[in-house]
Amino acid sequence: MVQILHIFGVTGSIGDSCTDIVLSDPDRFQVDVVSAYSNVNKLAERAIALKAKLAVIADDKYYDALKEALSATGIAVQAGGGALNDAAARPADLSVAAIMGMAGLEPLMNMLKHSQCVAIANKEPLVSAGALVKKVAADHQTTLLPLDSEHNAIFQVFENRNRDQIKRLILTASGGPFRTWSANQIASASLQDALKHPNWSMGDKITIDSATLMNKGLEVIEAHHLFGFNGDKIDVIIHPQSIIHSMVEYSDGSILSQMGASDMRTPIAYALSWPQRMQTPGETIDLSLLKQLDFEEPDFDKFPALKLAYECLEQGQGACLTLNAANEIAVGAFLEQRIGFGEIIHYVKHALEGIDFQKSYDGLEEIIAQDKIVRTFTSQAIERSALSRAASH
Repeated sequence: MVQILHIFGVTGSIGDSCTDIVLSDPDRFQVDVVSAYSNVNKLAERAIALKAKLAVIADDKYYDALKEALSATGIAVQAGGGALNDAAARPADLSVAAIMGMAGLEPLMNMLKHSQCVAIANKEPLVSAGALVKKVAADHQTTLLPLDSEHNAIFQVFENRNRDQIKRLILTASGGPFRTWSANQIASASLQDALKHPNWSMGDKITIDSATLMNKGLEVIEAHHLFGFNGDKIDVIIHPQSIIHSMVEYSDGSILSQMGASDMRTPIAYALSWPQRMQTPGETIDLSLLKQLDFEEPDFDKFPALKLAYECLEQGQGACLTLNAANEIAVGAFLEQRIGFGEIIHYVKHALEGIDFQKSYDGLEEIIAQDKIVRTFTSQAIERSALSRAASH
């Protein structure tokens, strides 16, 4: 049966993989909506290639350019945040939620209300509003499918019938580019160094998060919401080869794992075809060429972001929201080379120590308002430091 598919964030790295998969088996999907923030040319190309019915550009100043690019195609064009939310409310069998950052939260809420399944690629809405996301999904009987390779791996080997017999979830991490560096070396790492992920090809923000291991910390919080386990039953293990993507340990001593190449097309194909499987254009591994699989404990002293994420999960939603928003602003500043690599975690801690937040927030408006408070606070702190440095010179 043909699936009606929406891809929100079609021009990003997740969108690239989704496009490859859909085009490899075009009779399986009918693409209704594709969206992007500002990449007009790529959005138009994707809309045409995928034979989408509607293309939405979130930044409305690009409306005319998109309209012109698709003028002879019959593909409808809309622009702006309101249009994005309206598009997310169109019925679908499956919606892919790959809009980067908290900008994806409002559209996600509509996807959960109007799609049979929602495949979540971006961590931030779950980290900041996980309880609300789960409630809306439950209220509308919508299936949540994780696209992250780690959570997708757990989803594949998670025996729900034996849930009470699960001892722990084990998230694997490559260790990023600084796994063998000293703490002093890491603190002064350059942007070029931080963007050299050893195994995965991802967007800049998530690549920096992988370098700090904040990415893995956010995944711990995400796993808590997706699978319903507290932080003391979610472990992280460094696995430099990125062959085993995560594991579930059961009370009888069995550890079930999912293995695959470092290629996001594998977990995405699983989500797009669930509960079945499909042939994909992704890479595969040759077991005969694997010489060893290494594992090591993460070093909290070198990577304090991971420890901080566990602490925030223990404190509750308000702390997790603050962690996420402050980190997003700090990483953005590092990518613009306005702060150093070691300063990212400094500004995250500064926000956690300097902002009053509740343990939990019930409504979408509350969450969005608090998120803005954290972003403003962190941005102003970074700006004050920049002005102070300029004055001292």
